[in-house]
Amino acid sequence: MKYLLILFFLFSCSKSNENTVNIYSSVDAKETAHYVKKFEKDTGIKVNWVRMSTGETLARLLAEQNSPQVSVWFGGTSPEFITATKKGLLEAYKPAVNYELDVNQRDKDYHWTGIYFGAIGFATNDKIIKELGVSPPQSWNDLLRPELKGKVSMAYPYTSGTAYTVVSSILQMMGEEKGWEFIKNLNGQIHHYNKSGSAAVTQAGIGEIAVGISFSHDILKKGKGAGYPVTLSFPNEGTGFEVGSMALVKNGPNNTLGKKFIDYFASTKGQSEFSKYFRVALNPAITPKEGMVKRSEVNLIEFDALKAANEQARVIEQWKTTVTN
Repeated sequence: MKYLLILFFLFSCSKSNENTVNIYSSVDAKETAHYVKKFEKDTGIKVNWVRMSTGETLARLLAEQNSPQVSVWFGGTSPEFITATKKGLLEAYKPAVNYELDVNQRDKDYHWTGIYFGAIGFATNDKIIKELGVSPPQSWNDLLRPELKGKVSMAYPYTSGTAYTVVSSILQMMGEEKGWEFIKNLNGQIHHYNKSGSAAVTQAGIGEIAVGISFSHDILKKGKGAGYPVTLSFPNEGTGFEVGSMALVKNGPNNTLGKKFIDYFASTKGQSEFSKYFRVALNPAITPKEGMVKRSEVNLIEFDALKAANEQARVIEQWKTTVTN
């Protein structure tokens, strides 16, 4: 009830405001505030926003399908956008830019558009890992070391696009039988699960856990970038990745301004802001700055976002059964 009241307070008066756009954002609140401030300054358009993780946003859009409260869904992993497209929640809109994205970086009809790249990695607390007498994990199996029991963290895959990318990547890379066996064993190492994918980085930073599983850009920004003794590493055998996306919500309250928001964050000016948070922009006019993790620097699996989306309901239900048995 409290959540619904917050949404009503933020959005009820703005529906009639011709210069206001409402959005749901699946990037962190501080990061969202930065992007919104930049957009408002450059365009003069006001933004009302609510931050929710990717899974929560998808659930909210489904609940509001007959009366959408927002015009734009900003940020989050593409499998959830693929699901939203199939459920008729998104409106096709190709941003007004002069470049084309690869087929795996957008919907074929532009129901969603990719804006940044990020790889799954490990955030390790340098002090704790030294005290344990082991090195930062360089393999998925390193997470199963006895020294790390109860000292690993990630998010719930049904609330977090980050965590669902982790689970789907493991299954795509290892296969169903070995993948579920690994997930069950990993569950025995988990300190506790979070709602948000980037929360594990802060947990590692403050020393609550030894290793968090998250996206590389969050590890860089919320780890060493926040002053914590955190090392980023990747599994040598391969890792999954996200195409962070945005989309126009079907029948949103002010989709004319929603289109302007999407145009802005597909543009060079808008996407140049992503580097402040170590996200690798998909706009080809932007060169990743030093310290950012590029695709060519990581051993990536051939992550199939469409497969991940098609199997999401089944995989999440099986995950719940696996980690509770």
